Amino acid sequence: MNKPILIGPFTQILPMSGLPLKGALKDEQLHIMEHAGILVSEGKVLAIGAYEELKNNEVELEIIGEDRVCLPGLIDAHTHICFGGTRANDYAMRNSGKTYLEIAKAGGGIWDTVTQTRKVNQDELIAKVTERSNHHLKNGVTTLEVKSGYGLSVEEELKMLRAIKIANKTVLQDLVPTCLAAHMVPKDWQGSAKDYLTKISVDLFPLLKSEQLTNRIDAFLEEGAFSALDIAPYFHMATQLGFDITVHADQFSTGGSEIAIHYQAVSADHLEASSNKEIALLAKSNTVAVALPGASIGLGCDFTPARKLLDSGASLAIASDHNPGSAPMGDLLTQATILGTFEKLSNAEVLAGITYRAAAALKLKDRGILEKGLLADFVSYPTNNYQEITYQQGQLKPNGVWKNGVSVVNRNEQ
Repeated sequence: MNKPILIGPFTQILPMSGLPLKGALKDEQLHIMEHAGILVSEGKVLAIGAYEELKNNEVELEIIGEDRVCLPGLIDAHTHICFGGTRANDYAMRNSGKTYLEIAKAGGGIWDTVTQTRKVNQDELIAKVTERSNHHLKNGVTTLEVKSGYGLSVEEELKMLRAIKIANKTVLQDLVPTCLAAHMVPKDWQGSAKDYLTKISVDLFPLLKSEQLTNRIDAFLEEGAFSALDIAPYFHMATQLGFDITVHADQFSTGGSEIAIHYQAVSADHLEASSNKEIALLAKSNTVAVALPGASIGLGCDFTPARKLLDSGASLAIASDHNPGSAPMGDLLTQATILGTFEKLSNAEVLAGITYRAAAALKLKDRGILEKGLLADFVSYPTNNYQEITYQQGQLKPNGVWKNGVSVVNRNEQ
């Protein structure tokens, strides 16, 4: 058996341990370890503590030799990085004052990406997912959720989810696949929304299970997409088959978060339109609220009421929503810190939202915190003060990323 590896010394380590899953957090609650190291064995944390106390003849040393602050690997719990084409024209039209309907009539919107994605073969999709995953890895993201939803047919959704599965075998971080076949009613579908969802649930769900493509089912509940009435039998079948539920909820109008809670969804994502009623319901539930500031920035609309959600006792994760239409930036930390500025979130709340609370939004219990027995996924920043990470609003880039205890990004020039 190989010797454990001691990585360090880090100027500061924030393990994000011992913090509650729900509710507001103060920076004073953060546990900050100084001149500390992480002892790694077989991809997991064996110990974390004072560097000199962990240093002995029984360990191998991986010396970093400079000021670094260490956090758990970042977790992006909501992305759409499996797609073909671009929507740069949508962005230009939106900023020139065109409405969503006008953009859609001009050939833009989700259906534009569906059309472009259908033209891309599976190998090309694998390459695109890999390229975008590597972009996130360099920004410290060691776990990344990836949705389908730009296929909108049994065959095309399978193409996307197979591409995500294959890419997951070659990229250096973990990809968590989600089926978003209920993104919108495809324009080439001849029947009703209910008929479309019936076909997907009957023909696609069993294949998702047999090919082990995903254990997560998502749906966009919104005017112009799917209603609560439409989605009820769809979610019922999904839960009967053992899928976890997640929901695009309350983005432009309310109602989606109530459905998410009713079906005991792992998460309700977006929530920009959530009122005090929805906030109170989410706070009482075990459904994680996921804020997507990238969509607010891309669309120029209100942010998720993160401050109210936290003060009411909800669990708040923060994700990038990286997609070609409303959130093309794809920079989790930058977006999280901007949300923190507008919603007055503490450093602890921002960092919790992209580490252990994001892990909860994906139902992952083995990461998001640095402690014995959990995955040795962590990221370092070239500074001696953790506050610089949020202060520089994503412009302080990681100079080290470790996945399962192995260095996968190492760049010292910043």
